[in-house]
Amino acid sequence: MNGLAQQIADHVRERAVTLGLTAAQATALREMTGPMTMRELAERMSCEPSNATFVIDKLEKQGLVERRAHPTDRRARLLVLTADGNALRERLLELLAQDSPLAGLTAQQQRALQELLEQAITHR
Repeated sequence: MNGLAQQIADHVRERAVTLGLTAAQATALREMTGPMTMRELAERMSCEPSNATFVIDKLEKQGLVERRAHPTDRRARLLVLTADGNALRERLLELLAQDSPLAGLTAQQQRALQELLEQAITHR
C-alpha cells in the first residue's frame, strides 16, 4: 500500500510540475469536482483546513479559484473554479491519466480497487 501511495504521489508531483503547480495545488484542483467549502476540500485532500486555505490562496492569486458566498450558510464560502481553473483541471486530469501507476489495471479493475479501498477505509 505504501509503495503504491508513493508511486501515485510521485506521479502527481511530476505532472503538476509540468503545469507550474505544486503537488498540493494539483491535488486541490483534482478534488474540486464542483463548488465546495474549504472544509469539504480539506477532507477530500486529507489535510487540515488551514493547509487547504494556504493552497487555495495561491490558486486564487493565479485566477484559478474564486470564493463565493454560500447560498444557505452565510458564515461559509464556496470555492468555485474559474474558467481558467476548469481548463487547467481538465489538462491536469489528462496528464494524470497518462502512464498512471494504475494504468495496468482495466477500468473495471480500477473501479473494483476503488470500491475495496473505500470499504476498507470506512470499515472501522
